[in-house]
Amino acid sequence: MQFSESWLRQYVNPSIDSNALGHAMTMAGLEVEEQHSVAPAFTKIVVAQILSAEQHPDADRLRVCKVDAGTGQELQIVCGAPNARAGIKIPCALVGAELPPAEAGGKPFMIKVGKLRGVESQGMLCSGRELGLGDDHEGILELPVDAPVGEDIRKYLSLDDQIFVIKLTPNKADCLSLMGMAREVSAITGAPLCAPKWTPANVTIQDKLKVTVENTDLCGRFAGRVVRGVNPKAQTPDWMIQRLCNAGQRSISALVDISNYVMLEMGQPTHVFDIDKLTGALSVRWAKPGETLELLNGQIVTLQGPDSAGKLQDAGVVADQSGPVALAGIMGGNHCAVTDDTKNIYVEAAYWQPSAIQGRARRFNFSTDAAHRFERGVDPQNTVNCLEYLTALIVEVCGGQVGPIDDQVLAVPGRKPVSMRLARAMKVIGIPLTKEIVADVFKRLGFEFNLEASDVFVVTPPSYRFDIEIEEDLIEEVARMYGFENIPDVPPVAALKMSAKAEAKRGVHLLRQRLALEGYQEAVNFGFTDLESEQRLTGVTEKEVISVLNPIANQYGVMRSNLWGGLLNNLKSNLNRGAARVRLFEAGRVFKRDLNVQEEDGKVAGFYQPQHLGGLAYGSFVPEQWASPTRAVDFFDVKGDLHRALDPLHFTTEAAVHPALHPGRSAKIWLHTSQGKLDIGWVGELHPALQQAYELAQAPVLFELDLEAIRNIGIPQPEELSKFPAVQRDLALVVKQGVSAQSLIDAMTACKQAFVKRIELFDEFKPKAGSSSMTDDEKSLAFRITLLNPQETLQDAQIEAVMTSLLKSLEKNCAARLR
Repeated sequence: MQFSESWLRQYVNPSIDSNALGHAMTMAGLEVEEQHSVAPAFTKIVVAQILSAEQHPDADRLRVCKVDAGTGQELQIVCGAPNARAGIKIPCALVGAELPPAEAGGKPFMIKVGKLRGVESQGMLCSGRELGLGDDHEGILELPVDAPVGEDIRKYLSLDDQIFVIKLTPNKADCLSLMGMAREVSAITGAPLCAPKWTPANVTIQDKLKVTVENTDLCGRFAGRVVRGVNPKAQTPDWMIQRLCNAGQRSISALVDISNYVMLEMGQPTHVFDIDKLTGALSVRWAKPGETLELLNGQIVTLQGPDSAGKLQDAGVVADQSGPVALAGIMGGNHCAVTDDTKNIYVEAAYWQPSAIQGRARRFNFSTDAAHRFERGVDPQNTVNCLEYLTALIVEVCGGQVGPIDDQVLAVPGRKPVSMRLARAMKVIGIPLTKEIVADVFKRLGFEFNLEASDVFVVTPPSYRFDIEIEEDLIEEVARMYGFENIPDVPPVAALKMSAKAEAKRGVHLLRQRLALEGYQEAVNFGFTDLESEQRLTGVTEKEVISVLNPIANQYGVMRSNLWGGLLNNLKSNLNRGAARVRLFEAGRVFKRDLNVQEEDGKVAGFYQPQHLGGLAYGSFVPEQWASPTRAVDFFDVKGDLHRALDPLHFTTEAAVHPALHPGRSAKIWLHTSQGKLDIGWVGELHPALQQAYELAQAPVLFELDLEAIRNIGIPQPEELSKFPAVQRDLALVVKQGVSAQSLIDAMTACKQAFVKRIELFDEFKPKAGSSSMTDDEKSLAFRITLLNPQETLQDAQIEAVMTSLLKSLEKNCAARLR
């Protein structure tokens, strides 16, 4: 929101200077992002009049002007502007004047007596650009004929007026107008509010245009009137052009300027139709399939069609009998726009439901001031008042005969009372408050309230305050008006309890540290992802994904159900910047549908949001070096990294199929606990189809684990060191190629031999064809078995009994034989 200080002070004029006013607004939550004068600094530029303008004797494009600048003598100034002529009044820079630099950071331009093509020039006639008043430099700036000669141009044009640029939060829709800002300043400073006054236009004709509102979920109130015989070529008043310019708007035509002015001053967007270009009555409705509209900006839009996610989107329209003529609440159509030939107009002001406007302009890849206001909420009780103001200004500037207002009030939202407990406000803000202080705040804000139960304020918000819905909103208003700078800096006071570190639970920071020591770098990604990545990594349908209602971009349209999508994008980004070996991990939440989840603190009903730990490895298994041959990282490298990172937890892997992983090189991860095996995640190579989709030279190895499961490490159990030596025996077995080493370990573990302390695989042998007693579909696995009796030294007979039992179990369950 941008406006000039003089415009604001017309409606509220507190007895403080510009800097204090800016500070007061900022401290009340209306952040002054920028504050500067209308024009940059310059000196000795006055109002002057050209007495004569003769052709330069030696230059076709130069004129020699005699100028009265109020100095008591005529000045001779050589000027190249095409509009330099006798009789006009213009800004004149006298000798010794300093003009603003031509570019940022440059030096001021000093005016001296000089000669142009042999003719002396005693100053300079200035364009608007040379004064910092715009980009127009085609000619000198022409001033009104009543401008007093000799007066300082800064004073005459109010160039020392301050421009405030306010950065408003989305909830402060009531401040998107001069009157809204004036209300706030009045409440902040206590200065009286002076609302604009005007005389309503006299109704001289009875013409009406029939308007039918077909959808009240689109439009809650619609008001309009006919005005005939207007002069569209009338000149917009200079004071209005100046205010529009100070607000960042350019002058277009009288009718458009007046409509923009009312929007900026009152906060109500309006629209002016050329009624002679309309066909029959108007209807306010949702667009129909196949309808298109050429907007005022020349863009042709399809009004009903799918969005980026394929979901059908509706747009509201104002339509005549031939089709849409305006995009409701956003922009008018080019077909019925006012031009210099317009004679009869239809002016409208409406209350469009915010939910019907939100996101529509973005869908068409543009934004407008009207949509910016309507999607946040415009005062529905001020519609007719603003239409009367618009009509009065049109009649004053363009003339015309005015018809009666046709006002249809259909679905205006009511303002529900909101309660605020005084004790709650004191607890949240942290300051002592009295009923008198709070009552004064609500009175200054114009809130109607009742005091119930001695300390409960029941407030009925005004129709323009869409942001007052819950108790915290009222507490925020009290804090704003009390003054954030008046709230003392008091350290929080709380009863602290020193808790012992949980021995059975490992902190996530330790897991991060261990993965970092293994060479992995942490990545942090959004919890959103794109629909295509989510589907190809999980295999789910579009109905099963969790869609974001209002995504910030197309690539963030759904909630992620795994961490791999973000990590693969990180990998691509690193590879594109020259990285050859990448190790990444991320700890974050994933999101899944689960109807069993109930609403409670930190949880949303119907959605499961566990924390996961995911990662990937790409490139060589170790950095390139002379001591080791280079090879690509594989499944077992990453499995080893996980074993070291998760120690002392013990897990095993079991071949399984995942949509995102290679069918023959992926596995489920099973955590072994005292309660049994627990499925905690996946590890494996990326699927070849996805490798091709991501354009990767080799397949990265991915893993993803349930973070909560791997944090639970249990309480360490102490054991007495044995006084007796351990015994090791090697067992070499021949099994079929399809038998896994883990199945052999499980078979030996199932024997539950008390003396067996550890079983380790230390060798695998696959013979060449015809070179061994083993067949081609067999392999040899060698295990080292550690046995220990903490009570006595193991005897050979005991050892043989254990080994025989293990071998029998292997023969029975795995069809193994001794090699």
